[in-house]
Amino acid sequence: MSRFRDPQDPLFAAMNSSIGFDWRLAPYDIALSRAHVRMLAAKGIIASEDQQAIDAALTVVEEELEAGSFEFLDTDEDIHMAIERRVTAIAGDAGARMHTARSRNDQVATGLALWVRAHATAAEKASESLCAALLATAERHIDWAMPGYTHLQRAQPVYLSHHLLAWFWMINRDRRRFSRVAADSRLAMPLGAGALAGVNFDTDRRMVAAELGFDAVAPNSIDAVADRDLALDLLAAYATCSTHLSRIGSELVIWSGQEFGFTTMSDAWSSGSSIMPQKKNPDAAELLRAKAPRTVAHLSALHGVLHALPLTYNKDLQEDKEHLFDAAETVEQSLAAAQAMIETTTFNRERMAEAAGDDLVAATDLADMLVGQGVPFRDAHGAIAALVRLAVDSNRTLAELSTDEVANASPLLVEGYAAAIAPGSALESKQSEGGTSLGRVREQLGAAHAALAAKP
Repeated sequence: MSRFRDPQDPLFAAMNSSIGFDWRLAPYDIALSRAHVRMLAAKGIIASEDQQAIDAALTVVEEELEAGSFEFLDTDEDIHMAIERRVTAIAGDAGARMHTARSRNDQVATGLALWVRAHATAAEKASESLCAALLATAERHIDWAMPGYTHLQRAQPVYLSHHLLAWFWMINRDRRRFSRVAADSRLAMPLGAGALAGVNFDTDRRMVAAELGFDAVAPNSIDAVADRDLALDLLAAYATCSTHLSRIGSELVIWSGQEFGFTTMSDAWSSGSSIMPQKKNPDAAELLRAKAPRTVAHLSALHGVLHALPLTYNKDLQEDKEHLFDAAETVEQSLAAAQAMIETTTFNRERMAEAAGDDLVAATDLADMLVGQGVPFRDAHGAIAALVRLAVDSNRTLAELSTDEVANASPLLVEGYAAAIAPGSALESKQSEGGTSLGRVREQLGAAHAALAAKP
């Protein structure tokens, strides 16, 4: 019996249905339903025989879903209704009691929290694996020189290990973000809030919360069903992570170009051309770049869904799931792909060393040498800039300038000039904590190992 006289318009039914994507919540819906009916039986709200029948039916449904034999019907609006329909078909009258003392509002919110916990944890582990790969790669290339860049112009030389560790720290921050989201997903269980005002039964929400791994129950029934902060927090972590991955992907693309020649991507992570037989394209790394705005858009879209949305439940909230599900699949795939690319990319030591050997990148060290002799930094900067301009205009390197030309820029430059621009000098002069000298890089490797071993 329904309060509606007319059937739904087929177009509205299609709009209203979420079964095409929220089937991903099935394991979590089954888990929370088991916990819920156990509590109902413990409190005497349903008979223990009914609880046992429901539990057995849920086991059958779980097996059917895992085997792919679960039969979805056109009338199944969402995964929750589909599971309840099938449980009732198996358990009869007992199955019809499963939804006692709950609403789809608190049911969906709880299933989503469990899903967020699982996928935040998965992303945390994937980030940890990528961090481990970056750390191992940095250790294998600890003293390989390369240019560091600003504005994609050669700036100062660094060690490849130092640059790879910059990627490590980016992803390790993502790992911590995912860990915080997973922890937050345990704070407060929505189940038991009902549609919005609580339920008319003496339930034991804390019993259910303990079984489902929550620390406590949501203290306000209105907030419990309206809250989607976990979805926003996970999407925010996904967005930042995918942005970091896009930066790694972009540098792999640039470095693999013939004009740089710093890396060679493995064949397994490259593509050819439909027309140019010689091409080997870094398509996988390019896709890392392109996935980022897609994930960021999901975060922006969910903010749009929630913006100015009145409490409590509104059908708008159904629009949280596709954004979450697509972002999860995108970022989890991207993290795994990035790890495989890092582990299989070959670095060209000679090409990087040649680029790092450009003595113009020692200009800052020459300026610092003057500062060390009492010259104000801005004056030193101007003197070295004039020297660089002379070298560039005459198509020479700094090493090819005459002693008189160097002395003309500043007499204080003559002594120590050759040592300052010698290959490797600029690298080892960076002794500050967090710098690129080998001693500091070794310290950083130790810190990275400690960070990876610590619980975020």
